[in-house]
Amino acid sequence: MSIVRKVTEIVTGLLRSTEYRLYDVEQNAGIVKITVDSSTGVTLDQLAVINRKISHALDEKDPIPNKYTLEVSSPGLERKLRKREHFLGAINDRITVKLGPHVEGERRFGGVLKEVGADFLVLEVENTEKYEIKIEDITQAKTVFEWGKNPKTGKQSAKPKVSSNLK
Repeated sequence: MSIVRKVTEIVTGLLRSTEYRLYDVEQNAGIVKITVDSSTGVTLDQLAVINRKISHALDEKDPIPNKYTLEVSSPGLERKLRKREHFLGAINDRITVKLGPHVEGERRFGGVLKEVGADFLVLEVENTEKYEIKIEDITQAKTVFEWGKNPKTGKQSAKPKVSSNLK
């Protein structure tokens, strides 16, 4: 069994009775990245507590034979989309997708994720064109956070009302 699969089982079991859920596990050289989420988001203080619990559980069960650095984080505003479940959670969100070099033609797309099938997704780009993309062709994908416009400083849309009910 792979290290990622072992860590996934341990962390899933650890989080089962909490409001948090495992979003992803990645291993790259000596770094194990665990991404945790909840329906209300995750604060830094909550991540610190979760990190200590995961670290303790991994020390106890010892699924990683060599030295490693543990990173525990939330997915953030712009989430990586690596699994079918990630794409399912991003339906109607704006995403970007990069396809592998084996794909002919356009390899970068941005648009709104409209549908996720068993092995494909449908992306609607700006001009309402829809593209069906095989999930196996995707090398990178993430949600895109859209910043709202800030009101201009120094301008007020209405004068404050002053009450004159003094007696």
